[in-house]
Amino acid sequence: MKHVPIIVLDFGSQYTQIIARKLRESGVYSEIVPYNEKIEDIQRRSPSGIILSGGPASVYTKDSYHPDEQIFNLGIPVLGICYGMQLIAQFFGGSVVPANHQEYGKAKLKFTKKNSIFKNTSDEQIVWMSHGDKVDELPHGFEIIATSANSPYAAIVNEKERIYAFQFHPEVYHSDEGNKILKNFAKYICNCESTWNMGSFAKEQINKIKQTVGDKKVLCAVSGGVDSSVVATLLNEAIGNNVICVFVNNGLLRANEAQEVQNMFKSRRVPLITIDASEIFLEKLQGIIDPEIKRKIIGETFIKIFDIEAKKHNGIEFLAQGTLYTDVIESVSVKGPSNTIKSHHNVGGLPDWMTFELIEPLREIFKDEVRLLGLELGLPKDMIGRHPFPGPGLAIRIMGDVNTPDLKILRKADVIMLEVLHSSGYYDKTWQAFTILLNVKSVGVMGDNRTYDNTVCVRIVNATDGMTATFSHIPHDILETISRRIINEVKGINRVVYDISSKPPATIEWE
Repeated sequence: MKHVPIIVLDFGSQYTQIIARKLRESGVYSEIVPYNEKIEDIQRRSPSGIILSGGPASVYTKDSYHPDEQIFNLGIPVLGICYGMQLIAQFFGGSVVPANHQEYGKAKLKFTKKNSIFKNTSDEQIVWMSHGDKVDELPHGFEIIATSANSPYAAIVNEKERIYAFQFHPEVYHSDEGNKILKNFAKYICNCESTWNMGSFAKEQINKIKQTVGDKKVLCAVSGGVDSSVVATLLNEAIGNNVICVFVNNGLLRANEAQEVQNMFKSRRVPLITIDASEIFLEKLQGIIDPEIKRKIIGETFIKIFDIEAKKHNGIEFLAQGTLYTDVIESVSVKGPSNTIKSHHNVGGLPDWMTFELIEPLREIFKDEVRLLGLELGLPKDMIGRHPFPGPGLAIRIMGDVNTPDLKILRKADVIMLEVLHSSGYYDKTWQAFTILLNVKSVGVMGDNRTYDNTVCVRIVNATDGMTATFSHIPHDILETISRRIINEVKGINRVVYDISSKPPATIEWE
């Protein structure tokens, strides 16, 4: 098992993933593991430091989450954030109680003692608080190094044991100098070097693929999106002609997308096998309205089609997929006590009857990191800049039953929305944009006639890695153009709405 400079134990905070991202941005590789990870598995990773994340529970309740206590005996620095701080306080003999006033929002941090973890940061900096419990009694061997108006123990330390604890969240955007603080923990407390970047990651993955695959062949599932294109390029760099790229048209793609994918691979002189399985997918989805069942059907059907194709070629023992870290986190509750949000068709391993193994070189990185990796590998910017498109495609953008007439309506609406965004320059200013067919009908008036037609929702968001997102503040005149054109040009639509919810509490996709 490779050396992981910083390990983050996940106790269920919505901010846990941001901790890992911020460390990676500073050049220090980090990984998230469950809060109850076995001490042997932690030791095998040879970490230089451990961070305990925040979480929704209270440390004093019966079913609260606790790590293996041996993490404090490894002789490496530990940083506890929010819930992590309260765990440290409780373990070392302090007291944690419900706060008289819950504290959510900005607070001014004031240093009480100089410490290298705050090196090159400002006294009285703004930090983000989000807690309903508080440390009421300082744990043994600890001293206060920072306070705020409502948190007398905003930051504490045990210098002898190299254990730090913050009541605030340095990882979030609202903490002005939180990035520096996390980097200081890695650099000055854990003695980590800033050596991790997309160049080193690419070399590592190429070597790993070579060692894993040898002279065997890999079937690579491609969609034309950023993730699968990067995977195909990595495989091509590693094993050349031993990668067989397969594109499955599931009938759930956007308008003209199948042809665009083929043209893109042809322009890069990468051989591509195209399978039109649209009838198979639509038949299996007939009458299915539950989104999770839709996703599972699509995932299982993909696997079966790839298995059939693999048997046509000698020497294939591997299947490659563009699984991302965000897919893994959202699909499977293995990273601590957070809830499963939704399943992803490319996550969860292969069924027992499959004869080949998975290759997932992007499984440990986020979407924005994939884009950087693509640029590192020489992929064109227009390919790298494409908005994310879900594996289940338009099936999860139609509420309820998936059928050919509804797919046609949705494709037409989607084309119009994208045309307006491109022409206005807002496509490149946003993370993801799409339309959803709600299958909710309402009364309208067109000319002198009453209509009773469907509603389309426009969803446009800004994000960095997809773990969190805010709705995009698109100018009203652009939204008006999108609405007017869809209603005028798409038969069967008489109402357009705009989704102004952020993630969390909503997800980016509706299903």
